Amino acid sequence: MTGRLAGKVALITGAGAGGIGGAAAVMFAREGARVVITDINADAGAESLAAVRAAGGEAIFVRTDVSQEDQVAEAVRQGVAAFGALHVLFCSAGGSVPTDDHVDKVDLAIFDHTMRLDLLGVIHACRHAIPEIIKAGGGSVVNMSSGAALRGASPMHIYTAAKGAIISMTRALAGSYVHDKVRANCICAGRILSRRILATVGTPDNPGPVQDRQDPAGREREYPFWVGQPEDIASIALFLASDESRMITGATIPAEGGRSAY
Repeated sequence: MTGRLAGKVALITGAGAGGIGGAAAVMFAREGARVVITDINADAGAESLAAVRAAGGEAIFVRTDVSQEDQVAEAVRQGVAAFGALHVLFCSAGGSVPTDDHVDKVDLAIFDHTMRLDLLGVIHACRHAIPEIIKAGGGSVVNMSSGAALRGASPMHIYTAAKGAIISMTRALAGSYVHDKVRANCICAGRILSRRILATVGTPDNPGPVQDRQDPAGREREYPFWVGQPEDIASIALFLASDESRMITGATIPAEGGRSAY
């Protein structure tokens, strides 16, 4: 198979159908990558696996809770066993909880959950995938952060802290592994209409069961490009995973409609 990722093996966390990772799994496969799909939701993972195969791609699915290091290590092991190498890691698993709040109000029980999912999950994946990428001769790490980490306007302070830490860690990865031919970059997304978002906060025209405290209608009026689809972010991840971006490392790519710019 030819394509922008021809000959590469990519592991994607949070790659169940309906989100950024699921869109990336199909997109990467269409561009020639063999894909290791990981997700905590077995049904969503199986749906992504079927979508990749329907697109003519090769993939395996490994059910994985990224907050558990042994499960992440096993997903990497199975991916290398199935496809012989690993060249790309896309850390897409993560999310916020509706009860996250300002630091003087938030229940600190949320800290452990959010940090384990959003930050420790990325650490686990990088810890076990990067040595395999080095063995393969180099490659690319793409981490998902958030536009919330670029501007101090989010009501979710724990999530913001976790996503900010991902930016700093990605820069450290870039500097530490550059001589091993491993690039590391992160993407800061705006409001992405994933299946999870649509099922919780919904849209201004069709609100979900969870109160949306981010004034989406007002933000979209001011920043018309703030809202996007999973494929919008997957396309950026594809570019960063490919050799087209070979001169880019340690970068933070804002894909949040310009909210951090004006």
